[in-house]
Amino acid sequence: MSALASGDFWAFVGVVAGIYTILALGLQLEFGFTGLLNFGQVAFMAIGAYTMAILVVKEGLSTWLAAPLAVGASALAGVLLGLPSVRLRADYFAIVTIAFSEIIRYVAMNAQSLTGGSQGTIALGKVGEAAQYNGQWERFQAWVQGVLHASNDVAMLVIVWVVAVALLVLVWLAVRTPWGRVLRAIREDEDAAASLGKNAFAYKLQSLALGSALGGVAGVFYAWQFSFFSPDDFQPLLTFFAWMIVILGGLGRVWAVPVGALVFGFLFAGTRFLDFAPLSYLDSAERAYVRLIVIGLAIIALVVLRPQGLLGRRDQMVLE
Repeated sequence: MSALASGDFWAFVGVVAGIYTILALGLQLEFGFTGLLNFGQVAFMAIGAYTMAILVVKEGLSTWLAAPLAVGASALAGVLLGLPSVRLRADYFAIVTIAFSEIIRYVAMNAQSLTGGSQGTIALGKVGEAAQYNGQWERFQAWVQGVLHASNDVAMLVIVWVVAVALLVLVWLAVRTPWGRVLRAIREDEDAAASLGKNAFAYKLQSLALGSALGGVAGVFYAWQFSFFSPDDFQPLLTFFAWMIVILGGLGRVWAVPVGALVFGFLFAGTRFLDFAPLSYLDSAERAYVRLIVIGLAIIALVVLRPQGLLGRRDQMVLE
């Protein structure tokens, strides 16, 4: 059976799309509803993934206890980043966030004893500790299979999307409350919101913390899915993938995020099979760049023809 027709392959694509849904949901909350131009969302994904791995391998915690602590660490990192920077103008805040994401990546690369460094989590801790981590991961996988009677990717597909839908519902309900209406007011005119007695700084910090926590959840699932990861897996490109998803679906629309993630996942995975002439004359590395070009052209066409995204509305666009 070809890879194109393989159910396991598309189940894996669905898992990755679910992880990106959670990652991009944080950006939708921060930018689509609050106007925070975060170009460093991948940093919180990395913090979530590495925190869970460190707690499990070095501290011997179970994955069930380490996961919420990892999400909490991502949220705390968002607060610590936002305290000195959330008052900055949008473009300056964007520079700070992308710099922060690179700082996190380089710390992970150089803190060999803590993160495994450039060798990744395969070098995290001692051999016995690594075996303990792998054993807990295998027990988790066995439990999932026992419940769902499916392959690893299909089982993870169900779990990731159950969590993603639950988070989508929670965010959708939250932005329909007075709290969410204040976020929209800040996005449209922060000075006007402040003149009505709203603490714009506090609301923006709350939005950043929650968006960072969602990035942490994505990192936890990334760690569960791949087990092995390294700093190179958290390049700034991942943040821009999440931005593509938000733009594809539409700004300020919670339920547009999974639509954008599925479309992006299909484009990104489907272009893997562009192996006909003249593309067949290129090696795999060159075809990988062609895939990104095809995805970029598709997104440019969408922005030109439908700038509000697939499900967005022009009157809710932040950038005119």
